[in-house]
Amino acid sequence: MNSVKQIEKLLTQALLYGGAMDYRLYEYELANQIDTMRESLIRDGDEYIFAVTENAGSVAMLLLEASGAGFINEQARDQLKRLWPSPAYENNLKQLLRPVARDLHRGTIPLDGVKVAR
Repeated sequence: MNSVKQIEKLLTQALLYGGAMDYRLYEYELANQIDTMRESLIRDGDEYIFAVTENAGSVAMLLLEASGAGFINEQARDQLKRLWPSPAYENNLKQLLRPVARDLHRGTIPLDGVKVAR
């Protein structure tokens, strides 16, 4: 199992530096989270929700919007960049990566729902 620091480095590479993501990992760890994520999205009144995971050095991501649209891996990263225009994307991820890495190290896939202030 990777350390928190190693997981954070892998997430940083994938999310901040455009590293490759693994579709098989998405299928293995995130595809079965879709219903739970949609329920959380609706229950909490979020605009979108996303999850990222790491396993054996690979990273995968899923982003779901309240509209029903879903994005996987690189498309999810690109959509999150659109939702969080620069520099917000980089700033937000720098704050989130360590806690996400800690959760993943503990065996929990964190779900991050986002409300948009209007």
